[in-house]
Amino acid sequence: MQGTMLWFNVEKGYGFITTEADEKLPVAESGFLPGHRAEPRCKGRAVSFDLAGENGEAHAVNVAFIEAADPRRARMRHGRGGSSF
Repeated sequence: MQGTMLWFNVEKGYGFITTEADEKLPVAESGFLPGHRAEPRCKGRAVSFDLAGENGEAHAVNVAFIEAADPRRARMRHGRGGSSF
């Protein structure tokens, strides 16, 4: 599934994700995949995740940030060794 990081409190180790269906799911720091640690300023970042839990108490696990390409880096790569105008 995919969604957006609503907020995350690094000190307390939990936060919430908004799903594509506008549901709010809790996520714990232990629910992130290796290499995708929660950050203080991760609000609004796109994430992918799996659902876990029973009896109406679903939560997000295997959370990973969906990285967007940095347009400045793309321009730099394109210009290397290319033709001059």
